[in-house]
Amino acid sequence: MFDFSSLFGKKTRKAPQQSVAADEVPDPAPLILNLPPADPSVDMVERYWLVPPFSYANIFRRDSITLGYEVVEPKVTEKELIILEETFEQLRAMLIYDTARKRGELGLDLDLLRRVIRSFDPELPDERVEVLIYYLRRNFLGYGKLDPLMNDDKIEDITCNGPDVPIFLYHRKYANIQTNCAFGGEELNKFVLKLAQKADKQLSLSTPLIDAALPEGSRAQITYSDIISSKGSSFTIRKFRADPMTPVNLIANHTYDLDLMAHIWLAVENRKSMIISGGTASGKTSTMNAVSFFIPPVAKIVSIEDTREIQLPHINWLPMRTRESANVSGTGNVGMFHLLKAALRQRPEYIIVGEVRGEEAQTLFQAMNTGHTTYSTVHAGNVRETVNRLIHDPINVPVAMFNALDLVLVQSLLYDKGRGFRRCLSLNEIRVVDDEVRWEPLFTWDHRSDQFVRVYEQSTVFDDIAYRNGWSREHLEGAIALRRTALEDMVRAAPLSPSEVGQMIQEMMAQGQQ
Repeated sequence: MFDFSSLFGKKTRKAPQQSVAADEVPDPAPLILNLPPADPSVDMVERYWLVPPFSYANIFRRDSITLGYEVVEPKVTEKELIILEETFEQLRAMLIYDTARKRGELGLDLDLLRRVIRSFDPELPDERVEVLIYYLRRNFLGYGKLDPLMNDDKIEDITCNGPDVPIFLYHRKYANIQTNCAFGGEELNKFVLKLAQKADKQLSLSTPLIDAALPEGSRAQITYSDIISSKGSSFTIRKFRADPMTPVNLIANHTYDLDLMAHIWLAVENRKSMIISGGTASGKTSTMNAVSFFIPPVAKIVSIEDTREIQLPHINWLPMRTRESANVSGTGNVGMFHLLKAALRQRPEYIIVGEVRGEEAQTLFQAMNTGHTTYSTVHAGNVRETVNRLIHDPINVPVAMFNALDLVLVQSLLYDKGRGFRRCLSLNEIRVVDDEVRWEPLFTWDHRSDQFVRVYEQSTVFDDIAYRNGWSREHLEGAIALRRTALEDMVRAAPLSPSEVGQMIQEMMAQGQQ
C-alpha cells in the first residue's frame, strides 16, 4: 500500500502568504496562479510553484547565514486519507508495472480516478478530488514525498544521509539548503527499494550499493540498510536539466562572456579538439553540451556517455551510452572503451565523450591523432592537473599524442557570500615542446573585476584557422566579431529554446559558407 501516512507527519512551518512578482518566477504557470497569502513574520527569499496549483517551494532565511527550503502541499483530512488508500486498492488490480518509463509515458486515466474517488464519497467537492488525484499521481507515478523536489528544475542534487535526517539539496541559485522533508527508518528502506525498481536495478542486503539511472535521466547513488552507511539507507540524486544548457545560457549566467564564447565558436566550427576540465559540480558537461551547438549542422556526430546528458539539435547525431550488466560476472558490460572503439568504425567527424577516467582516454587521443575532432571532460582543477592526470596512471596518454589536442578549457564552481556561481577560469592552447606538454593561456578570468581578459597576441590555434581558410589577420578578427555580434543578438532575444538557439547558430554558419 502507498505510504500516505506522511501526510500526517510533522507539521511544516506555516506557509508564508503573499503573491510573488512575475520577474521572480521563471516558469509560466506562477505568472497566472498567485501563491497563497503569506506570513510576514517569515524572512522569505523566494517562492515559486513546483506542481501548480498544488505544491510550491518557500525558500526562507533560517538565520543570518543559512537558508531553508520548505515544500508546501495541500493538507488532507483523515477521511480523505482513507479514500486515497481505498482508491489505491481498487487501482492496484488494474495497473501493472512492466518496465521503468520516462515521466509522462505511463499515465493514469483521470476520468477513471475521479469515478473511483466519487464511488467512495459522491459529495466530495471537485477541488478536493483534484487534490487526491495529485497525491495518487505523486505516489503512484512519481517519487512520493520527494516528487515536488524532483519537479524543481532549479535543484541540482538531492541528498538523504539517513532516516530522520533532513533532506539536503543543492540549489542552482542558493547552493546547499536544508529542506523540511525527512524519511523514517522503514519508510526510507521502502523508498530506496522503489527508487532502485524505477531504475531497473537490484538492491538488496547482498547488493547494498548501486549506481542507477532514473527513467527521466537523473543519476542516483543508493545504499541499502546499515551495511554500507552506518546511519542506514541513504541516497543522492543528481538531477539534470530538462532542457540542455546553450551558449546563450552560459553567457547570461556570466560563466562566459561574448568574446570568449565567440572564440570557442570559431574553434569548434573549424574542428579543433578540446578538453573541458573542472572540479565537482563545476558544470563541465553542461558546457560541453553548450559548445556542441557550434558543430556544423550536417557533420556526423557520435556521443558516448554513462548517463544521457548531451542533447543536440543536430540530425546526423548518434547518441550512445554505456551499459552495466546485472550479471555478477560482469558478462555483458559495455563500457566507454568498447563504445569508443565502435564509434571509430562509424567514421564520425566529431566524437563527444563524457568524463574520461581510464583506458578510454588513450583511444580518445588516438582518435584525435587520426583526424577525428573530439570533445571530452576531465575531473581536474587547472591545466597542470589536467595534463598530469592524463599522462600518469591510470590513464597514461603518451606525451606525443598531445600534439593533436588543441584547447583545454578550465571551469570552476566558486562561492561568494554562501552562494555558488560558475566561471570559466581560462582557455588554453596546448603544444608539445621537447617531449613536454606546455600550454599558453588565451583568456583568463580576473576574479577582482569578474571580467574575462584576452591575454594572447599570437595564437597557434587561431592562426591555423586563418591559414586553412585563407584569411588575413583582419579577416580572422572580423570572423570572431561576427560571431560575437550573433551571440549578442541571441542574448538580447532571450529567452530562447535550445532548438531556437541551434537553428540561429546553424543559419549563421550556413550564411558564412555562401
